[in-house]
Amino acid sequence: MEVDGLFLTILGTLAGILILSGWVEQIYKGYKTKSMRDISKFLMIFIAAGSTLWLVYGSIVSDVFIIGTNIAGLILMIIVSSMKRRYQKIVKP
Repeated sequence: MEVDGLFLTILGTLAGILILSGWVEQIYKGYKTKSMRDISKFLMIFIAAGSTLWLVYGSIVSDVFIIGTNIAGLILMIIVSSMKRRYQKIVKP
């Protein structure tokens, strides 16, 4: 079965947007509440490891959607991790 290149472009773009939207919402919520208590360190470790492996895979197969999505995902995950560390230092009364 032959798949149209435009269809694959749209599919890859939508997949990336959906995956990254969760991170953007979490960053917004954390910034607003100044709390990242509910974010597990293990979740962050597993997601970082998975994204790194997907990035390696995407580089091997030269897939721009996998590469771009996982680079953006790692950047957003680093933002969430740094917010978690920063907001843990803030002691609320």
